[in-house]
Amino acid sequence: MIELMLLAQLFAAPTPKPAAPADTWTEFRGPNGTGHYTGPAVPTEWGTSKNVAWESKIDGLAWSTPILVKGKLYLTTAVPKGDDHELRVLCLDAATGKVVWNELVFLQSGKSAPNVHKKNSHASPTPVSDGERVIVHFGHMGLASYDLAGKQEWKSQKYEYKPMHGNGGSPILAEGLLVFSIDGNDKQQVVALDPKTCDEKWVADRKSKAGLKFTFTTPQLIEHDKKKQIISAASDFVCGYDPKTGDELWRASYPKPGWSLITRPIYASGLVIIQTGYMNQHLMAIDPSGSGDVTKSHVKWTYQKHAPNTPTPLVVGDELYSLSDKGVLVCLDIKTGKVHWEERLSKDGYSSSPILANGKIYATSESGLGHVVEPSTSELKVLASSELNEKTFATILPADGALYIRTETKLYKFAEKK
Repeated sequence: MIELMLLAQLFAAPTPKPAAPADTWTEFRGPNGTGHYTGPAVPTEWGTSKNVAWESKIDGLAWSTPILVKGKLYLTTAVPKGDDHELRVLCLDAATGKVVWNELVFLQSGKSAPNVHKKNSHASPTPVSDGERVIVHFGHMGLASYDLAGKQEWKSQKYEYKPMHGNGGSPILAEGLLVFSIDGNDKQQVVALDPKTCDEKWVADRKSKAGLKFTFTTPQLIEHDKKKQIISAASDFVCGYDPKTGDELWRASYPKPGWSLITRPIYASGLVIIQTGYMNQHLMAIDPSGSGDVTKSHVKWTYQKHAPNTPTPLVVGDELYSLSDKGVLVCLDIKTGKVHWEERLSKDGYSSSPILANGKIYATSESGLGHVVEPSTSELKVLASSELNEKTFATILPADGALYIRTETKLYKFAEKK
């Protein structure tokens, strides 16, 4: 009897992670990086004169997504000052949209600053928070930590590198560490710091042999077979790393050339899903249980036709919803890669990542066209469309019954009036 009880415990399903508070959104794509929200119902329609709780003008240009912690929104921006840029972090009250504090982090010299891509900004990485501090990252320019009241805790420019097209990848918090990727023309690393002190814990050299080495991805912490891994995609390959030591656990190569990766890795149904970059973009599903080079042994499926360059795909149940930069939404079986359907949302371009709120898929185009889609394996079912008529590259933040959407000049809060 005791042996049977031990076996039952051994093979029991893992305890699901508790749902994140409905008023918290602490990193790019929200808690656990899944893009899932399950709080009070958010609006399905919005616009400049529809369901607007408030709108706040944000100086400068940035495509970072705000985060929400304890009733306050935190976001970054790059404000032009002549040829220079002030790289700033702001705190806004989520109830009113009023700016609570606004701090200068770095002054980026126009004489030495590299050019950014026409679709990028000087402040594209999304902040991250552990509930006590907000950490902002400006790629090659450095990173800094602030307490929630706006007092700077530390600032570092130790991890400089030569960027191409600006910055993009966001930092994450994983197993008590602040983790971010460096993929410049001269240096390719994954870095882990103490978020409270900025003390270095480990640095993993990617040992990249890629022809074009620049990439902009955000790492992802996963747990597979009861073991934690940090998944970080580089140009030409993706790796799993030990969170405690930074040791490389496995790597998988993808069809070359594979560079300028932007999306965040996904983990679902025991598979890591990545996008492989420009020129030869694919979606790849990898079993992360191997060691060493697993390219031939653990790649379970690939998909190419409408694979995205910029929007991170979204998992809903057993399906993967992938939105291409050209507006084609694809529904695939996540375990097999089988395509259920491929349908165009619009003729617009798309850069922001779709999210799931109250069981519905939310997406916005680069011109501010919003969509609400019902998940379905049979066909595309658009429930509602909305229009902001302004550039919108940042991903939607759903929280506490509201949608926060950042456009080129404003931050909006949309909520249905009670």
